[in-house]
Amino acid sequence: MALSRSARLGAVATAAASFFAIAAASAPTPGADGIGDSYFPQLGNGGFDARHYDLSVAYDPTTGRLDGRTTLTARATQSLSSFDLDLQKLEVTRVEVNGRAAAFTRSGDELRITPRGALAKGRDFTVSVTYGGVPEPLSGPIVFGSQYGWMKTDDGVFVACEPNAASTWFPSSDHPSDKATYDIRIKAPAGLTAVSNGRLVSTRDHGGSTYTHWRESRPMATYLATATIGTFDVKTGTTPGGTPIYVAIDPTLANSNAVDVYAVTAAATDYWSQVFGPYPFEETGAIVDDMPEAGFSLEVQSKPAYSAVRSESTIVHELAHQWFGDSVSVAHWKDIWLNEGFATYAQWLWAEHQGTRSAHDSFLAAYNARAADNSFWQTEPGDPQRDTMFASAVYQRGAMTLQMLRERIGDTAFFKLLPAWTKLHRYGNADTADFVKLAEKVSGQQLDDLFTTWLFTPGKPAI
Repeated sequence: MALSRSARLGAVATAAASFFAIAAASAPTPGADGIGDSYFPQLGNGGFDARHYDLSVAYDPTTGRLDGRTTLTARATQSLSSFDLDLQKLEVTRVEVNGRAAAFTRSGDELRITPRGALAKGRDFTVSVTYGGVPEPLSGPIVFGSQYGWMKTDDGVFVACEPNAASTWFPSSDHPSDKATYDIRIKAPAGLTAVSNGRLVSTRDHGGSTYTHWRESRPMATYLATATIGTFDVKTGTTPGGTPIYVAIDPTLANSNAVDVYAVTAAATDYWSQVFGPYPFEETGAIVDDMPEAGFSLEVQSKPAYSAVRSESTIVHELAHQWFGDSVSVAHWKDIWLNEGFATYAQWLWAEHQGTRSAHDSFLAAYNARAADNSFWQTEPGDPQRDTMFASAVYQRGAMTLQMLRERIGDTAFFKLLPAWTKLHRYGNADTADFVKLAEKVSGQQLDDLFTTWLFTPGKPAI
């Protein structure tokens, strides 16, 4: 059957429209300058998925200067004409994409990179950034009013970057939703020890410097990376359960507290492996530095970092984060209770395990310690807001939520739920809705009312 002239023209027009629509959809465009996190809209970057970081940093403690070269291997998730990395204040001297010099500009904490040719969707590419300067720690209300990030010490540096300070020392897609594996190579003055994530690959002395290479072969959020440098007494071995362990303690702190960091780390790693599922990383351990100005500890992946010798309870808290926060990371920062509520509840479980106090009694102590008109009860742990994302309610009321869940669904379902959660989202990201969904699946109960009351409703819940 022959088409009329008008029909033929219409078909041509339709085909042309389809062609141009496809061409427009596949045309290279800039990657977004952030993932749109409601607390930190410009953290992370759009248009690519970070796969592996190869970090090389050289640090001079006498001047505070850091010189670095970061090579990121990433996969384009769209056809890219340009893309961003997060980098705060340090000076960039050269950028290469796939081994060829690339143009770059700076705008605030964004490094915008324009390769010589577009990057095809679905293809891997490398970007290498050479940079240097004196990293500055961040400060403000977010982390207990303390400085955090790259913090100079008397003999080196203490590096603890939650939530947004990784980009103070290396260019990155600085959001926990964009995890990657790492090689971290550190040059420091001879006589100092550089401690980082994963397993120690090599260390050597040459020309007055010590070169150390660490490898984290499991996906890691940027804020969990460290390059802590100083004078440390190091003890290595394996836990009774067979996990390699590496503990570094500043010798000035070695006898300042009765807590045996090595022994508690080994015992807690093995116990949490029974309760939460297999230990998710290649090594456990601790970095204990003399950094009183920090006043906090951080769940650095594979080796929590402590700014002083901390209590047994703090150690078990940070080790619980290896499952809740490190292996299973938040999808967005508003879900931070999934990290801190779980790690605080782990402290209650540890006391129960030790026979000193039941988790129920720990719940009652926390619940009864604050009157109904206390401002504590006005923070919603399920969305605590940026500047109060580490408020005590996120920790304590988050833990209370878990105890209420345990009492609602019973011990059998509750202790089936915890390892099911860490297995389902191992090395990935999840949010509160994901946890509620799994809790309902495991328990066979509708639980919206419980989570709404304890996580999203201001005021002291009735019990």
